[in-house]
Amino acid sequence: MTSIGGVEMVDWNLAVATATRLARPGPEVSRDEARAVVAELRRHAKAAEEHVRGFTLMGTEETHDTPVLVVDRPGWVRANVAGFREILKPLLEKMQERRGGGPGGAVLGAVGGKVTGVELGMLLSFLSSRVLGQYETFAPPARDLPAGQGGAGRLLLVAPNIVHVERELDVQPHDFRLWVCLHEETHRTQFSAVPWLRDHLEGEIQSFLGETDVDPMTVLERVREAAQSLSGARPDSEEDDGGRSFVELVQTPSQREILARLTAVMSLLEGHADFVMDGVGPAVVPSVAEIREKFQQRRAQGASRLDSALRKLLGLDAKLRQYRDGERFVRAVVEEVGMEGFNRVWTSPNTLPTKKEIAKPADWVARVHRRSDS
Repeated sequence: MTSIGGVEMVDWNLAVATATRLARPGPEVSRDEARAVVAELRRHAKAAEEHVRGFTLMGTEETHDTPVLVVDRPGWVRANVAGFREILKPLLEKMQERRGGGPGGAVLGAVGGKVTGVELGMLLSFLSSRVLGQYETFAPPARDLPAGQGGAGRLLLVAPNIVHVERELDVQPHDFRLWVCLHEETHRTQFSAVPWLRDHLEGEIQSFLGETDVDPMTVLERVREAAQSLSGARPDSEEDDGGRSFVELVQTPSQREILARLTAVMSLLEGHADFVMDGVGPAVVPSVAEIREKFQQRRAQGASRLDSALRKLLGLDAKLRQYRDGERFVRAVVEEVGMEGFNRVWTSPNTLPTKKEIAKPADWVARVHRRSDS
């Protein structure tokens, strides 16, 4: 536990309670309809395994041993808080040491954990209504979770959000649900079929966090800015610039290098999932063209000034660029060297594309294929 005198740097339980209380209610469905949606998502998740394996030429039936959980918004919050606690331990321990040794450390210890818990809960409540699905890479160890729900990763499908978006887009529900499952199943395939990928990603994140040297109040201020954006409490002059991103906490050249590598990996993973989703789609999702068109329009339409400010602060705009840039990279490489040639990307950390190569796929092909073929 990251605490001094029994007081945690972040009150995680309060974060969960706050997010659960503030989370918007999902779309209206009867109990029978809800059961039917959950059952169908589970069937689609299972069917998506075979579709994704066949298209990507990755993995076998034995590699898919991580659980699939269909959750509501509070369930998504609880799962992500558990993941945050796991991955942020080193940073919070470092911040805790710094706080404890400084003036006013005891006061910050008593108040800061609860303040951060409330404001983190506000952010999670905002995000909980927007995520359709997620492969939770950094799930806690199995011993910390209910039977069958841990350790190497979990696939989460957020049922109320999927129903909300399919209604908003006015698309065929069965097709849309399978389409979403194809994207998320691709992420599960990436991590289950490439054994080194999770450890590599975690190592990069821990290296990044390990070099962080920020005052705890600076982090709290970023959380506070995000919460104030969410509540509309920030002045218009601040809202206009969209706020400051958490990424602006990056300080060292080494951190910037790590961040560039992480950005490239995330672009690859997200773009690959989009590419697979659309590649498999025409054969198994009859209305895939309509779904893709309407979904892209929804992404491009943007949002209110308030929503846009929070997106920038949380780095969500960067995530949307990752989908686009990564998909373009995967498509270009597959067109050049085929799916088996593209799959050399999963050979080792050395064959992952750099951030520059994501923008110039031909450079990756030249580096990886010419070197291995010579």
